Amino acid sequence: MRAVHDVGFTLARGQTLGLIGESGCGKSLTALALMGLLPEGAQLSGSIRLHGQELRGLADAAWCRLRGNRIAMVFQEPMTALNPLHPVGRQMAEPLRLHQRLSARQARTQAVALLERVGIAQAAQRLGDHPHQFSGGQRQRIMIAMALACGPDLLIADEPTTALDTTLQRQILELIGALVRESGMALVLISHDLGVIARHVQRTLVMYGGTVVEAGPTPQVFARLAHPYTRGLFAARPRLGAAPHAGARLPTIAGTVPALGDLPPGCPFAGRCPWTIAACSERLPAAVDLGAGHSARCIRLDTLPTLDAGGQSA
Repeated sequence: MRAVHDVGFTLARGQTLGLIGESGCGKSLTALALMGLLPEGAQLSGSIRLHGQELRGLADAAWCRLRGNRIAMVFQEPMTALNPLHPVGRQMAEPLRLHQRLSARQARTQAVALLERVGIAQAAQRLGDHPHQFSGGQRQRIMIAMALACGPDLLIADEPTTALDTTLQRQILELIGALVRESGMALVLISHDLGVIARHVQRTLVMYGGTVVEAGPTPQVFARLAHPYTRGLFAARPRLGAAPHAGARLPTIAGTVPALGDLPPGCPFAGRCPWTIAACSERLPAAVDLGAGHSARCIRLDTLPTLDAGGQSA
């Protein structure tokens, strides 16, 4: 089965990119491909380049020199990403000692500074604690601190704030944004939160069925919801004052996300889309240029009413 296909993008230093879409659409698998962490047996075609260096086909030793150093990732579930057998101080120090050749004392000092920066109270005293001794939100912050330790060229953040309260979520995203501006780090942010994407990334890719169905500068994508799937995502989000009365149901997208081995032969959204016609199932639509770097894969764009992010006619 083709888990992810026909996905491509370029990031310059300091640029930010967001990936949005339902669970199972290929966002996390795309991120794992960029890290050289695809599941055993997966076959990768195409090209992944970092500063002109081809990463596809690298030996494990070469990947290990890149991961945590020039490319870092904040994984979606910190409890499974952190090693339960080692204290967090040792895990924080590991990339600093391996990649930056710091001494044990220097790595400890840097680890404390990183933990303090992401909001871990009494950081110096907690270096000896194990992951289970921290809350879910604290574990997420530790993962973010580890990813930022070596000042990577590219940070991939897969739902980095799901376990955090609203105030801390804003602080963490502001911290990541500040590091992008200060160091020129590029950012790939994966999120289900459309508000987070709107505020924190310059470009947005909307993924469905393992492919990109809409892409462009975030303001353009949000101003003109071109693809029917993008419209469905925005219509389903809760908005203050939008419901006619308390308890009103949000609009939903009909049906369920198809399994990767059961995708329709044409547009992956065919069947769930209210504008589906027979031609939608013939082949994957080509990306249609909408201007200003904005594109969408839909053969019916000319017949659909133009909507903005509020669901109103634009």
